[in-house]
Amino acid sequence: MPLRNTAATYGSLAKFLHWAIVLLILPQYFLVEAAEELPNGLEKLQLMTWHKSIGMLVLILALVRIAWKVMNKGRPDPIGVAWQRKAAAAGHGLLYLLILAQPLTGWIMSSSADYPVTLFNWFQFPAIVGENHDLHELMEEVHEVLFFLMLTVAAVHVAAALYHHVVLKDGVLRRMLPFAKP
Repeated sequence: MPLRNTAATYGSLAKFLHWAIVLLILPQYFLVEAAEELPNGLEKLQLMTWHKSIGMLVLILALVRIAWKVMNKGRPDPIGVAWQRKAAAAGHGLLYLLILAQPLTGWIMSSSADYPVTLFNWFQFPAIVGENHDLHELMEEVHEVLFFLMLTVAAVHVAAALYHHVVLKDGVLRRMLPFAKP
């Protein structure tokens, strides 16, 4: 499998980054829900540290993915009619925006509450804003709304990929599946 994208399929790095981000985002909701059920203490703190670390890893991988997308101009040939290509481009753009905004709002939320943000306790990210209770409350709401918006856009993304695969049988989904032949 080539590292770079070709006219027939996405390259191995694009596929890796895509699926790594998906697999990292999936447990995030459950980590927070589990943490919220716990009383304040070490176990709750550990779950939230994992949640923040995974979020920051998503941010880093998303930035790498965007950089790779800019550097790797090649991509599989567009499939579908013009409106489908425009809808796909808009959906991808919105997903990129949400994947970036989600960890950024979490980082702002933690910073505004004077809580540290680390990457698996290997190192601490600097506070992105100063302590501010009102900003913390706002970011908490924004973070939650963005998650459900991201979930909705991702569900449409998955539905469109399955529609192309099952109904149109045009190979769109296979282009992003790891180990799939174009």
